[in-house]
Amino acid sequence: MSSITTTVAKADGRIPLRGHLRHTGALVRRNLLWIRQDPESMFDALLMPIVFTLLFVYVFGGSIGQALGGGQGQYVQYVIPGMIAMMSMTLSQGVGTGFSQDFNSGVMDRFRSLPIGRGSVLFAKIAVELARMLFATAILMVVAVLVGFHISSWPGLLATVGLSALFATSIMWVFLTLGVVLKNAQSVQAMGFLVLFPLQFGSSIFAPPRSMPGWLRHFTDYNPLSTLADSARGLMNGGPVAHSVWMTVGWSVAITVVMAPVAIHKFRTKT
Repeated sequence: MSSITTTVAKADGRIPLRGHLRHTGALVRRNLLWIRQDPESMFDALLMPIVFTLLFVYVFGGSIGQALGGGQGQYVQYVIPGMIAMMSMTLSQGVGTGFSQDFNSGVMDRFRSLPIGRGSVLFAKIAVELARMLFATAILMVVAVLVGFHISSWPGLLATVGLSALFATSIMWVFLTLGVVLKNAQSVQAMGFLVLFPLQFGSSIFAPPRSMPGWLRHFTDYNPLSTLADSARGLMNGGPVAHSVWMTVGWSVAITVVMAPVAIHKFRTKT
């Protein structure tokens, strides 16, 4: 197996960029066809934005809206940009569980025996998960408008989606690494929850952090989900955005620079 991996890795290095793009496109099509055959795999992208929006708006909207100096309508304007940030990270977990399932089913062994770019397999997974995230974001915005959200800036909305996609891509490298290293999809999902929950609830996504204890506020200030949520609010509702946008971009670049080589190396050397 190690000799085969070495041979394939050398062949991978000789594949031109055009070949990598062609392989990535073919694998994206394969993954989309798989979703077509298994539409239940889209249920999380369809139902999560609906359930979470209705839950937070109608359960917590009144009390937190009053704390914001308004009511439920004020909370809708606050939480929806944060929900876009949440979607970008929550749905990123799916790339790791799907990757692990492909390994356990033997699909990855077949891919790695073919003369295709190793990175093409990973990039195709990321591209399809980004498409799922954009679908979930579209559903979220439809529900948001129905519950009273006012889109103040369409360019700001597009910029928010682009920034969320950038951050989601960086997080996907983390989950791809977990998908390679951990033994099964259940382990990837469990580890994902351990990462996601503190970042999501220790942030400014659902409520302003000013009522949090000091140590948690410091964590929230540097939490990338907080900077992404604050960027989304500034872009969509108006307000200062430069600091939070640059912080989000910095986090995204740093995570990608660290985790992308790790994910690709682990994938190439996994036996």
